[in-house]
Amino acid sequence: MKIAFIGVGLMGRPMVENLLAAGHSLILWNRTATKAQSFAARAVIAANVAEAIAQADVVITMLENGPIVRAVVFNEDSLAAFRPGTLFIDMSSIPPAMAREHAQWLDARGCYALDAPVSGGTIGAAQATLSIMVGGAQEAYARAQSLFSALGTARYMGEAGTGQVAKLANQAIVGITIGAVSEALLLAEKAGADPRAVREALLGGFAASRILELHGQRMIDRQFSPGARATVQLKDMGMIVGEAEQVGLNMPLAELTKTLYHDMVEGGFGDLDHSGLFVWLEKRSQA
Repeated sequence: MKIAFIGVGLMGRPMVENLLAAGHSLILWNRTATKAQSFAARAVIAANVAEAIAQADVVITMLENGPIVRAVVFNEDSLAAFRPGTLFIDMSSIPPAMAREHAQWLDARGCYALDAPVSGGTIGAAQATLSIMVGGAQEAYARAQSLFSALGTARYMGEAGTGQVAKLANQAIVGITIGAVSEALLLAEKAGADPRAVREALLGGFAASRILELHGQRMIDRQFSPGARATVQLKDMGMIVGEAEQVGLNMPLAELTKTLYHDMVEGGFGDLDHSGLFVWLEKRSQA
């Protein structure tokens, strides 16, 4: 298929690599043009988003947030470039209500839309092991299978917006668990235990998790170059709390975690990986 891929950043770049390796023809656009230009020998580089969309059978977006998706793809010029039958797959993390609106707008133009946010970070993107949570029409989901299989494992969640709901559930667990692992390893260190040994012991019991395995190691090594920035985790926690309010659900752990990430970002640590919450909690304890 001829794919327009919009957003060649930390996540988008390895995803583009995997789609090219699977034999797909790509048209690329990125706000920072140099990030797309490195693919110039293997893909078409579009001058603007409308040009990319007009040439494509499938449009995939991997952008930072909902307002950016709205501004880039759903402005007058870009929206007019969609041809009837085009499949739009938004792999960004955006509010479920916004995903439902986008699906309605494209349906009115005779196009199809899937909200398909991912989990797995830059490692999962590079290894093509992303967990892809998909909402939208089942026939559109079936049409996208060859694309999803080049990127990871897709699971169908239901109607438009439910992929984003699943991603919010994922990010609630991720954000809250990063806080728990941070506090546990800080407790071990301050109370005189070897945090490396504690982590190894916990990985063999009920406390084992991917967060403890991967981010726990980051915390011990104090290596917080971003796979997913704290600013993005804060954005996700805000969406989680907002969605909970809309459906009448009280989520005190999510609200507390949102506050911690907000304070971390305001404190100047927003460009760290989200596992860098460890640093912020350590700093708080020293205040």
